[in-house]
Amino acid sequence: MKKERLTARTIFIAFRAIPSSIRKALCKALFVLLYHFSEKNRLIVLHNLTCAFPEKDIAELKKIAKDCYRSLGVVFAEFFDILSMTRDNISDWMECEGLENYEKAHAKNKGIIFFTGHFGNWEFLPAAFAILYQPVNVVYREMDNPIVKEIVNRVRRHSGTQLIPKGGAAKRIIRLLNRNESVGILIDQNVAWQEGVFVDFFGRPASTTAGLASIALQTGAPVLPGFSYRMKDGRYRFVVGPEVEFVRTGDYDRDILENTQRVTNIVEEHVRRHPEQWFWLHQRWKTKKSQVLGRTRTQASRE
Repeated sequence: MKKERLTARTIFIAFRAIPSSIRKALCKALFVLLYHFSEKNRLIVLHNLTCAFPEKDIAELKKIAKDCYRSLGVVFAEFFDILSMTRDNISDWMECEGLENYEKAHAKNKGIIFFTGHFGNWEFLPAAFAILYQPVNVVYREMDNPIVKEIVNRVRRHSGTQLIPKGGAAKRIIRLLNRNESVGILIDQNVAWQEGVFVDFFGRPASTTAGLASIALQTGAPVLPGFSYRMKDGRYRFVVGPEVEFVRTGDYDRDILENTQRVTNIVEEHVRRHPEQWFWLHQRWKTKKSQVLGRTRTQASRE
């Protein structure tokens, strides 16, 4: 563990020593090279884009794909700048919109569930919010690589962000909401069919976490979208949307499905506006409905 921390610290210091503008240029160039040389990932991106935007021709899709890689290069480069963010210089990084939505929700004293996706610079969101208001408790999946994990966790915790490992997070989230704290959940990635529900995303059934809707229905905590997107000047617009109106019919399964669809629709709206700023490398539609049917039939035959 000591060796891994030393390696992580060395990498961190080395990257921080490179001026931000040069670091961004290098990382964008590196990620474009990855686009050209990593055929498997390139095909995943192009396949996802083709399915999401059937009306666009291949030339436009390839441009979005390359811009997606460049965007990821910028996110990677900027990650090392999070430690430099303060209340005095935050306007150099972003401008904020909709903070009144947060204040209104916070006044309810039920905690807040923020949802977002791997869009724009999602790492800036909890850091900026901790500077402007209060630290956010972020639900996350631990990195497999111990060195990367050490670097990422160090930066995320610097601003006061508390990390909640995905496994068994529900009880801890409910306790935090009861203390009127904020919890952030990324809801734009594929989950195993046992963990989610299938909702429409870009016209295709996507297995999506049911955890957000379940906790919101249990606690009555307001649910707010929070997204950042990169502007032409390189800064970000951090947008806190109005509280999502949740359906509560008393039919639990129906309410989970309907409310998960509502928040997913908002994610899709943001991605459609700026498709080049979303993480298209992820296999969002990996879990298929046929897997559920196959498992159900197998269980039925055993019984």
